[in-house]
Amino acid sequence: MQIWVGLGNPGAQYAMNRHNVGFMAVDIIAELHNFDPWKKQFQGWSATGRIGTQRILLLKPATFMNESGRAIGEALRFYKSEVGDVTVFHDELDLDPFRVKVKTGGGTAGHNGLRSTEAHIGNAFRRVRIGIGHPGHKDRVLGYVLGNYVKSELDDLADMLGAIGAAAPWLATGDDPRFMSEIALRLQK
Repeated sequence: MQIWVGLGNPGAQYAMNRHNVGFMAVDIIAELHNFDPWKKQFQGWSATGRIGTQRILLLKPATFMNESGRAIGEALRFYKSEVGDVTVFHDELDLDPFRVKVKTGGGTAGHNGLRSTEAHIGNAFRRVRIGIGHPGHKDRVLGYVLGNYVKSELDDLADMLGAIGAAAPWLATGDDPRFMSEIALRLQK
C-alpha cells in the first residue's frame, strides 16, 4: 500500500491557503481516479483506491500542519508499510509558483509539516514539492504562506492541480521524471 499524504490545515478558513495546496492535490487525485469516499481515519481523512495496479491510501492529516507526522506515522504502522512507500505533497517556497518537482529525502527547509513527518517516520520519504514562490522577504513569509491564492492565480492553480491528477499514474509506478515531465508539458502555454 502506497501512502500519499497531502499536507495542510483542517477547516474551511484554510481551504484556499497556499499552505494547503497538498490537501488540494490529493483531493484532485481522489476525484480524477475515483477513490472511495473520504472517511475519518488516522487522525485525519483517508480515501483508498487504485491507480493502475497500485493500491494507494490518500491521507489528509487533521492534526494541523505542525503535527502532520503523527497521522502519517499511524497510517504507516497500520499498513506495515515502509518509509519509502510514503509520498508527501506540500507547498514549497523555493520553487516558482505552479512548478512541481519530486525528490526523495532531503531537508525540511523550515517546513513544519515536513519537520513533523521526519520526526515521526524519518526522512527517506518521497516529496512532491508544489511551488508557491517566495514573497521576497522572510518577514512576509508567514502571512504569504497562510494567505489565500488570489483570484488572478486560480486558473493557473486549477491547471496545475489537474496536471498533477492526470500525471498521477506515473507517480504510482515510481517514474518520477515522467510525472514531472507530463506536468510540465501540460502547463506549457
